[in-house]
Amino acid sequence: MPDRAPQPVDRQLPTDEARDLISLVRDIAQREIAPSAAEEEDTGRFPREVFTLLSDSGLLGLPYDAEFGGGEQPYEVYLQVLEELAAARLTVGLGVSVHTLASYALAAHGTKEQQTEHLPAMLGGGLLGAYCLSEPASGSDAASLRTKAVRDGDDWVITGTKAWITHGGIADFYTVMARTGEDGPRGITAFLVPGDAEGLSAAVPEKKMGLKGSPTAQVHLDGVRVPDARRIGEEGQGFAIALSALESGRLGIAACAIGVAQAALDEAVSYAAERRQFGKPIADFQGLRFMLADMATQIEAGRALYLTAARLRDAGLPFAKQAAMAKLHCTDTAMRVTTDAVQILGGYGYTADFPAERYMREAKVLQIVEGTNQIQRMVIARHLAGPEER
Repeated sequence: MPDRAPQPVDRQLPTDEARDLISLVRDIAQREIAPSAAEEEDTGRFPREVFTLLSDSGLLGLPYDAEFGGGEQPYEVYLQVLEELAAARLTVGLGVSVHTLASYALAAHGTKEQQTEHLPAMLGGGLLGAYCLSEPASGSDAASLRTKAVRDGDDWVITGTKAWITHGGIADFYTVMARTGEDGPRGITAFLVPGDAEGLSAAVPEKKMGLKGSPTAQVHLDGVRVPDARRIGEEGQGFAIALSALESGRLGIAACAIGVAQAALDEAVSYAAERRQFGKPIADFQGLRFMLADMATQIEAGRALYLTAARLRDAGLPFAKQAAMAKLHCTDTAMRVTTDAVQILGGYGYTADFPAERYMREAKVLQIVEGTNQIQRMVIARHLAGPEER
């Protein structure tokens, strides 16, 4: 394998604290994550000890308030941390993004009492979260979900099945969207469900094309009883909370996609500099040089797009359109760049001896999760042309 180390991304960071944070993340990524990534992805091993380390290092609650154990970092910094983690191993970067997504409902819509009771453990106490919106029959059409929560005195009894749940079966808490009222989006409510709740179980994890170290499973709720004190927001507010969470979550996916694309580009550049054909490095051939230039340009454009959306969010301005654009562009870029990286490595790119094929397999799922790229185009078009006629 090539031994030429890639150059770190030259990042524009707002503070010295942010620069120190990125240095810490790079050190953890190089020492604790990247060395075992290929082997553990091949065997499907989830690195729970890495998430414990990230929690102990203050990296699982970066965009949330310091009052409750968060890092109180702007999204433009948090997303660049995600990118660094995903470049080392997507299972880790995506896992942090999903944990942040799962914590959002309580952090943004919980009462002060709820936040004081639960957030410190969620953000810095070693816990790991999962986000439960999708179901076997409701993916892109999430408002048609069927999981029900029925009031029983001071409790709610939740019954149903959630699908495609990252960290399903290993999470310590689940943010669950369930139907408490009428059909459609206005009848959905959010709940914080403990991972050890009686009646909660997970199916065998899905066998996936890539991202094998990150468990994705159906989660079954069979009469799971939770107190009303674990209801997040008002009854019927759950779908609005879910969509609001996804606007930010899409930026997390965008950052992870650029991380994977950057790792693939670094691999391709390193290989092209070492591999010799016809008496010279293949990096000297113009056709290949142009491929590398296009890959790098697409990555820089994607990074700029997700950071623009993040800065809008940090300023308290609308960012939904830009988040959809970032998710669309960055994940499509990851697919193109990883495919080109495999091509540059030739036959070696198609083997598991080099990481390019793993990056390509992992990139594909990023075009699907947290709203397919077809859904992102619908969101963008609505901002441009208004809602579709019914």
